[in-house]
Amino acid sequence: MLIRESLSLRLVLILLLATSRGITFAQSLRDDADHRKILVGAAVNPALFAEAPYASTLMREFNMVEPENVMKWGAVRPAQDKFNFGPGDEVVAFAQSHEMKVRGHCLLWSEHNPAWLSKGSFTPEQLSNLLREHITTVMKHYSGRVFAWDVVNEAFLANGAIEPFIWYDSPGIGFAGKGTAYIEQALRWARAADPKALLFYNDYDTEGLNAKSDAVYTMAKDFKKRGVPIDGVGIQAHIFNFDMKEISSLAANLARLTALSVQVHITEMDIALPLDARVRYWTRRPWPGKRTSIDSLQRPVCNSRAAPLSRRGGSRTSTVGFRVTQKGRKEGHCFSIRFTRRNRLTTLCAKCWNGSVKTQAPVHES
Repeated sequence: MLIRESLSLRLVLILLLATSRGITFAQSLRDDADHRKILVGAAVNPALFAEAPYASTLMREFNMVEPENVMKWGAVRPAQDKFNFGPGDEVVAFAQSHEMKVRGHCLLWSEHNPAWLSKGSFTPEQLSNLLREHITTVMKHYSGRVFAWDVVNEAFLANGAIEPFIWYDSPGIGFAGKGTAYIEQALRWARAADPKALLFYNDYDTEGLNAKSDAVYTMAKDFKKRGVPIDGVGIQAHIFNFDMKEISSLAANLARLTALSVQVHITEMDIALPLDARVRYWTRRPWPGKRTSIDSLQRPVCNSRAAPLSRRGGSRTSTVGFRVTQKGRKEGHCFSIRFTRRNRLTTLCAKCWNGSVKTQAPVHES
């Protein structure tokens, strides 16, 4: 996750530029981020903090963490009358001990809800009371320790309509059929619970200009005009086809959002690289007839590998980004690919990495 009040495309493109222009980073992503006064974070699972490579990579490479699941309803609220803050507190304690910030995720979503909630027979009034109680209790518990929250997550469909689900109209909290009114109510409850926390709406497929990002922009514009407490918009940034047209669309979307005086957080950034049949990433060189294949994507440091992001059209892709990519305990916990000081691609794998990362230099072919 990259966070800055005014985002620059330079930050979005930094990995791609490094392949073709020889840009090198500091010894770690965190060093570079601290130098630039930005936050670079990772989604984390506190159950893995005891694994030394996992923990050491996090504290070395990142200056912010966000709980992957342990602050969602299903983890925090196992029963209607019970809150479980243990795993979330572990995330906060880890961050504080390593001078990292914590970003909270999330307080309202259609997924990851406990069965007692999703399968319960609640009236809109009962659901409203439950949601207000949940937002208030969780935010007060982490007040002063979590600097920003995704209050509402993924509420829009691809066509810009509100997604039907428990908090909106099934049965909802009293605002069924009233568009973004329930999102507004959740934000107001959140501000009352922790006036100092930054409040965000977060969604995917809203990187560029489209019906969904138009709906998010329209909502944010309306909220700012009417004084509804929204401090920012989270763009998940799962990039599948990073061409110049998409970059222009992304730039236009970021520009219109920041013009509203809201922050934009890139919350789940990963980039899919097109791979050929030999599992190599091809990038065009600045001069005609030259290209570079990065074979280190084919040969990571162990049998674990970065998770494929997409197989659209039968083409293979590999994830490059600033977040932790977890493949599960069976295959290990692979971190995103980054560049070393010698401009070589490195795959960091917490399963077997012993501190001496093996690298494969790019192969130049005509």
